[in-house]
Amino acid sequence: MKGFSVLASGRGSNFQALIDAMKTGALPARCLRLITDNPQAYAIERAKKAGIPVSILEFPAYPDRTAYEIALLREMQATGADLFVLAGYMRILGQGIMDAFPHRILNIHPALLPSFPGLHAQRQALEHGVRVSGCSVHLVDSGTDTGPIVLQRCVRVEENDTEETLAARILTEEHRILPEAVRLFLEGRIEVRGRRVILR
Repeated sequence: MKGFSVLASGRGSNFQALIDAMKTGALPARCLRLITDNPQAYAIERAKKAGIPVSILEFPAYPDRTAYEIALLREMQATGADLFVLAGYMRILGQGIMDAFPHRILNIHPALLPSFPGLHAQRQALEHGVRVSGCSVHLVDSGTDTGPIVLQRCVRVEENDTEETLAARILTEEHRILPEAVRLFLEGRIEVRGRRVILR
């Protein structure tokens, strides 16, 4: 059975969605490790409850970003994972990690990319007055939310939506498509052709 590792910095609700999908058999895979930069992340508690090993790499413990990136790369390599999933990981991955795992890192983003990349995607969507928003799972490249898109799910924007209410409805869809995207990857059903992802 193939395995993946997760990088998370916060509450880890998408991490929990992956755990739940493994429990039901919807995601026939093993989560090999949670890697976090935040010793207070609730994702750690989720990992402990699920019996998933945890590695904590605090950024302030390293003299600079280069040293941190080297340590993170070694930790990722040591997991032996076929795939890495960013589930609310709040640091930009360096080029060394991109080069080590080309097309082997997935990220979930709360917008219909390429619209509204980066932080506060739901706020951006409301400020632009869009009628439809949603979420995207994409392969990670050296840009910010610019990698090839694997799956997307739409969410209607209501007239009375706030950033919080829209984010909550989008999050429900994130929990559905992230496990699906991980399954597709681990089953070898994702083929990248330039900027396009072909699902087989």
